[in-house]
Amino acid sequence: MRCAKCGTESKTGKKFCAECGSPLSNRCSKCGSDNASRAKFCSDCGTSLSAAAPLSTAVESAAPSVRVIAPAEAAALATDGERKTVTALFADIKGSTELEQDLDPEEAREIIDPALKLMIEAVRRYDGYIVQSTGDGIFALFGAPVAHEDHPQRALYAAIRMQEDIRRYAERLRADGRAPIQIRVGLNTGEVVVRSIATGSGHVEYTPIGHTTNLASRMQTLADPGATAISESTRRLVEGYFTLKSLGPARIKGVTDPVNLYEVTGLGPLRTRLQRSAGRGFTKFVGRDREMDAMRHAADRAKSGHGQIVAAMAEAGVGKSRLLFEFKAITAAGWMVLEAFSVSHGKASSYLPVIDLLHSYFKIASQDDQRTRREKIAGRIAILDRALEDTIPYLYGLLGIAEDPDPLAQMDAQIRKRGTLDAIKRILLRESLNQRLMVIFEDLHWIDEETQTLLSLLADSIATAKILLLVNYRPEYSHQWGSKTYYTQLRLDPLGRESADEMLSALLTSPAPATQSQGASRERSGGDIDVAERVRAPTSKHSSA
Repeated sequence: MRCAKCGTESKTGKKFCAECGSPLSNRCSKCGSDNASRAKFCSDCGTSLSAAAPLSTAVESAAPSVRVIAPAEAAALATDGERKTVTALFADIKGSTELEQDLDPEEAREIIDPALKLMIEAVRRYDGYIVQSTGDGIFALFGAPVAHEDHPQRALYAAIRMQEDIRRYAERLRADGRAPIQIRVGLNTGEVVVRSIATGSGHVEYTPIGHTTNLASRMQTLADPGATAISESTRRLVEGYFTLKSLGPARIKGVTDPVNLYEVTGLGPLRTRLQRSAGRGFTKFVGRDREMDAMRHAADRAKSGHGQIVAAMAEAGVGKSRLLFEFKAITAAGWMVLEAFSVSHGKASSYLPVIDLLHSYFKIASQDDQRTRREKIAGRIAILDRALEDTIPYLYGLLGIAEDPDPLAQMDAQIRKRGTLDAIKRILLRESLNQRLMVIFEDLHWIDEETQTLLSLLADSIATAKILLLVNYRPEYSHQWGSKTYYTQLRLDPLGRESADEMLSALLTSPAPATQSQGASRERSGGDIDVAERVRAPTSKHSSA
């Protein structure tokens, strides 16, 4: 039985995963229904649960928090001939023809199938749709059939993940005395026309038509083995979120003008649209005086050793992140500020915001090797408090830099999880004795279960600490902090007419920066300042809590 959380195979009949401690479900390979761990047949469709699941089903069960789109559902979501903006991804195994030529077909399949599975899992993890498997590669879409405004970033996250997974798989092949493999990945963003085609026996294909997919395929053939290549149109949408290396213009068959080619080399410094907009300059900040006063009051309480939680709740585009940004800008002096950012695909990755926060706290850079990272953590803990040295193995394990042998390798998964969360809490509380802490968690509606557990643990522990915990989220997010006397919720409504007029006047009288594109303007107004929504608001000057 495969764990739906981490993908680890567990013994039949067990109730919890031995790796991560999550409850095990006995998922039906035919209808997808969850059944009791000891059930032999599906209670919904009667299918035998003891039969081996096909590859596609095993892949789907590896990441249940990501919505998996079946071809039939994809067809239902699409209107025949619908125009969509998507990011197309092609990936294939370099040298697979030579590999298959030198091996028996069964032996070649034993090497290629696990690689394909890793590639498919990476796509599904970020809510992509597998259009086709080409035998030694895949063709995937992001942004359709389910639309995501950040589909170019999702596609690149998937590309980076599959490259990393294939590298680890290649190392295992080399250790077994087999030739390692590499993949090439190509991406392009643009418009396509999508349609559904019935191929018989109830099967429906969801396929895109257009130059965008053709160019993505060409990007893949131009990429070096082990590398990911993207086009100019994708670069414009992901620059800053990822580090890119220009490969110069390339002549592509069927394309009149040379196409600029870029190689994806890693993650960039940006995580949110607000950070990207900051480089272009913000519109005037108006109409949140009462919210700012409430946050200043909470900060004063935290300074005196009465920890506080302040939450900004609002729909998308009303200005939750901008409020925290402005407050931090005028208040951060004298505070240690630690920030954690959630992303729309964050529920598929455990501890993702927490890892960002720890990297910031220990000043770990992306170019640091494992030894440097361990030295930074051990050194800072030694300076902070040697009584906390027992937290170091948990930190190493969480950040993927555990020493060999790992002292926690045989520990029960639930005990290890509790130890990890307790270690982070203890470090933050101890640090707050030295200096005031402002801990910011953005977009809680996207956080994973482990990060939520850490926040709940912190919320229960900061009442007598010099910690100000600032969070924001959309109305659909729920928590258990409402009854705490040190919790304040600020509901942000769209601005009233007076404030909207003030902001519009500032926009009309201030020339736009020369580097700001029309797309950037849309991003800024949608992510930070939704002018249309705010003008439709009631005419009061301030939003109500």
